Amino acid sequence: MATQAPPRPTGGNTSRPRRLRDELRELTLRLHFYVGLFIAPFLLVAAATGILYALTPQIEQVVYDKELHASAPAGTEMVPLAQQIEAAQSEVTDGTITQIRPPKDSESTTRVTFDSPSAREDRQLTAFVDPYTGEVTGVLNTFGEWLPLRTWFDDLHRNLHLGDAGRWYSEVAASWLWVLALSGLIIWVTRKVRARTARAYLLPQRKGPQRQRSMSLHATIGVWAAIGLFFLSATGLTWSQFAGGNFSALRQSLSWSTPYLSSEAATTTPVAEAEVPATAQSVLDVARAEGLTDPVAITPSTDGGAWVVSQVQRSWPLKQDSMAIDPASGTVVETVRFADWPVAGKLAEAGISFHMGILFGWLNQLLLIAIAGAVITLIVIGYRMWWRRRPKPPRTGLPTAPGRRVDTTAAYGILIAIAAVFGLALPLLGVTLVAFVALDLARRMLGTRRKTG
Repeated sequence: MATQAPPRPTGGNTSRPRRLRDELRELTLRLHFYVGLFIAPFLLVAAATGILYALTPQIEQVVYDKELHASAPAGTEMVPLAQQIEAAQSEVTDGTITQIRPPKDSESTTRVTFDSPSAREDRQLTAFVDPYTGEVTGVLNTFGEWLPLRTWFDDLHRNLHLGDAGRWYSEVAASWLWVLALSGLIIWVTRKVRARTARAYLLPQRKGPQRQRSMSLHATIGVWAAIGLFFLSATGLTWSQFAGGNFSALRQSLSWSTPYLSSEAATTTPVAEAEVPATAQSVLDVARAEGLTDPVAITPSTDGGAWVVSQVQRSWPLKQDSMAIDPASGTVVETVRFADWPVAGKLAEAGISFHMGILFGWLNQLLLIAIAGAVITLIVIGYRMWWRRRPKPPRTGLPTAPGRRVDTTAAYGILIAIAAVFGLALPLLGVTLVAFVALDLARRMLGTRRKTG
């Protein structure tokens, strides 16, 4: 005997969990649309400048060839480090040495960095010395270890050369990047498809209307790039103006901070500037005898404290051991080994190096360029889809959910709660999320007024 299937529930009989799910999905769709429409320009700039930054190592090798590369004649020994430092002092006569970096390999120059009134604002002067001839090959304005070109690209990527106000753009981009990736994944995975196969989610659709094929290409690129987008968002926020401070406070409260040596571990008579070359040589000899291998940086103390010798290799395998050495007695007074860092500190160091494109060399650079290229492609496709549906008053071009129109009152409550929570950790995300809610509510109220009026 044949039985008749029960009727499918209509809008009024839909279960509450399913109704809430539909509300959340529609709100997620609108969130993805609004954020993509208004935040995409920030992401586009961040991606484009990020590609330039990733290519910096190769560009620097050409632009600063004279400063970076030593003559390295066959069979020639390097002159003593003290003699190289003296040559740098002769070139920068009004400076105080803040750091010395012996050559990291047989083809590199020695770097001696000075605080100097002749340097540009917020910069230092670094003299580059050929370790084989003892001659200065050039003097550049640097920001820490970074050369002028990298510093310029870094400022462009970080703040568009607009100072602290410009940092808001990059923080907004980093704050919303992971939200766009997550909301896009939710929309793509929860859509109605005939066959829920891996191919349907991971490969673009080749047949069908242009809009469907564009949406499929947009979504599948996002799926493949998602992990990279989450990673760049997280590591980018650690440098941000507002959220970065919250991340640092959290790491400190959980004892996840990077351990640092104290230069106050020894109290001796301050080393005169004229004695810095010989002292640097003796301190370096002690560090190497204790197993500290190149590349290293020597940081003198100007107040009678210990000198610090630190490994500075940020490529894999990371070398970040450091020692505090009494310059008078040559005694190692404190040592911090990278192996003893908290796991979170190691991961943060590795993550930052990857974000900068220096952890895995050229492979790291290619991955970053691929991710940034994916972001640019996603933005172009997204705007193209919107343009094809470009708004004609009173429309917005907002994609409409299939089926019945759902009431998103409960979903708004959830979103406002999320904004309150994230507003504490990611302030610019919270502020812009509130702006999204206000914009969406205003749009819906205006639409309702038109229908009733």
